[in-house]
Amino acid sequence: MRAIVNSPICPLMSRPQPDCELADEALFGMVVEVLEQSTPHYWRIRTHYRYEGYAPTASLVIGDQAAQAWAALPKKVVLHKNTCDVMAGPKVQSFPLTTLPMGAVVAVTEEPETDPETGKPTGWQRVSLPNGDQGYLRSSWLDTYYDSPIDLPEEALRRRLVDTALLFARSHYRWGGKTPLGVDCSGLVSMSYLLNGIIIYRDASIKEGFPIRPISPQDVRPADLLFFPGHVAMYMGEGRYIHSTGKAGSDGVVINSLDPAAPDYREDLPKLLSGAGTYF
Repeated sequence: MRAIVNSPICPLMSRPQPDCELADEALFGMVVEVLEQSTPHYWRIRTHYRYEGYAPTASLVIGDQAAQAWAALPKKVVLHKNTCDVMAGPKVQSFPLTTLPMGAVVAVTEEPETDPETGKPTGWQRVSLPNGDQGYLRSSWLDTYYDSPIDLPEEALRRRLVDTALLFARSHYRWGGKTPLGVDCSGLVSMSYLLNGIIIYRDASIKEGFPIRPISPQDVRPADLLFFPGHVAMYMGEGRYIHSTGKAGSDGVVINSLDPAAPDYREDLPKLLSGAGTYF
């Protein structure tokens, strides 16, 4: 059986209870596989990127028919705002139905709204939500939703992946998080790839069956990954890397350098560098 995530951020818990470790977050509009009902309040689910956890029942629209209908609709992804309100009507004074984070997915079945008198775009886009509701977002907040790898030349794709990671700048660190409201190290790199249609392993390691392959750290290029014990970062080029860290004084997404002479050098991590990986 399948389900649709119908809360802005659906926590995937390590156990079917609230007071436990957050394993991951499934985002609004994702279709997931329901594995079992663990308790009246939690279902064990598997995401399309093959990560499992326990999701609150209230965060899901459960049923194959609803999930199949939703999956067939054309989609857009929230990309150009950290968060945005879905409004009840196409005006800023309308009531906000929900607030979505970057990475949330909505269905778009109509062209952007136009002024009936002038025929000019109003800037609003009518969208459908997983529970059947409809609302309005600014069309400029949305972008292409990729459910398969984006088709770009290698250098352009590398640059785009780094630029996507930079969208999370100034986000604080959240264990298990994957949005600008809080993101961990593997959430940052996996979402940077996922927003470009590429599914890599959610955790801070290379796993068979996913497209990241090992390379020498000396051979890294922009968008390649740097691995440390329990930690992962994305290499940006020129010796610098972006990562999300809970280290005091950083407390989130930061850019550091591998060069000891650089002002943003972080002394502890280069000593612990255990490997690197590439999609290319």
